[in-house]
Amino acid sequence: MKDHSLRLTQSRGDVISVFLDKNVAVSHGDIESEIDGKYDRVTIYRTLKSFIDKGLIHRVLDDSGATRYALCHDNCSEDSHKHNHIHFKCQKCDETTCIEHVDIPEVNLPNGFQAIESNYLVSGICKKCN
Repeated sequence: MKDHSLRLTQSRGDVISVFLDKNVAVSHGDIESEIDGKYDRVTIYRTLKSFIDKGLIHRVLDDSGATRYALCHDNCSEDSHKHNHIHFKCQKCDETTCIEHVDIPEVNLPNGFQAIESNYLVSGICKKCN
């Protein structure tokens, strides 16, 4: 938290613990379930937003349309997120995992288009379920 200029509060500590315990991408609802009603939806949302803004976590979009969140492992900061990796969603356990060592292929956009963010989701069976 200190490395990302965030003060450690009880709610921030509880939310970050969910990420550390799960080690997969989690949704807002997953966090609510894990902390068992200890904080309201708005507190969790604000905590997630501050984590994103400071480069502690990143958004992961999956095929359900739900937004999930995962810990940043690259040198992310308030100024830039560096997530050029794919995400893998298991069709059996429904977990979404960052695959850090596999980069998103470069996409050559037509003139006048500028990429801001890329998301690449691979669906299949994870090694835990295989």
